[in-house]
Amino acid sequence: MKTEKGTFIGVGVGPGDPELITLKALRLIQRAPVISFLVNDKGHSQGKAIASEAFVANDSSVVFEQKQLPVTMPMSTDRSLANAAYDDAAHVIAEQLQQGLDVVFICEGDPLFFGSFAYLLERLQNDYAIQVVPGISSVNASASALQLPLTMLKESFAVISGRHGDEHIRQTLENHDSVVIMKAGRARPRILQALADTGRLLEANYLENIGRMDEVILKDIRALAAEPGPYFSLFVILRAERDRG
Repeated sequence: MKTEKGTFIGVGVGPGDPELITLKALRLIQRAPVISFLVNDKGHSQGKAIASEAFVANDSSVVFEQKQLPVTMPMSTDRSLANAAYDDAAHVIAEQLQQGLDVVFICEGDPLFFGSFAYLLERLQNDYAIQVVPGISSVNASASALQLPLTMLKESFAVISGRHGDEHIRQTLENHDSVVIMKAGRARPRILQALADTGRLLEANYLENIGRMDEVILKDIRALAAEPGPYFSLFVILRAERDRG
């Protein structure tokens, strides 16, 4: 008898606070026969750490041995290394799917918002059923931490990456009321310069490791060192004068 293929499921677990995981994400992680997640070169997984509560057995009716597939992701600007890692991961995951096993891939934040799941999705979606469970992004979590609305009324809102060029960053700051700059770590000196050049330094907030034990929130960034920061950092820039009518 031919085995029906499994489903590849991208599950968002939020930016860092384990209590921001949805009930659906929790249930799927707990009951998945196969779990996959990114790890660094030391074997640590941010996504799995965020979802740690899901690995605490609390349902005696579910008894099985859960297989785990860690995906080692090199922290390098060389995209060929990352692509090779995704190719290898897609092959290993496909082997499980071919056996009829569902595979849940744990994603920090949201699976389809700057998420690693997207790279596996494009490699597997033509051959297997896909399911995506959204998660709270660092953008939404940052706005909540700052207690500031991202957009109001007719304000424009843009999300860009620190990997963009200087001119693109400056144009975005000039053309949009609200701006979030993701992936700010290595680009922090360039972003600070762009904020100064566009007169938006006093409108900027800086956040690191949002929702985690080592969270940093700066609402006045004038003293922020113009040097590279951690990978999980971002800027939230909002107009100082806002129409609240």
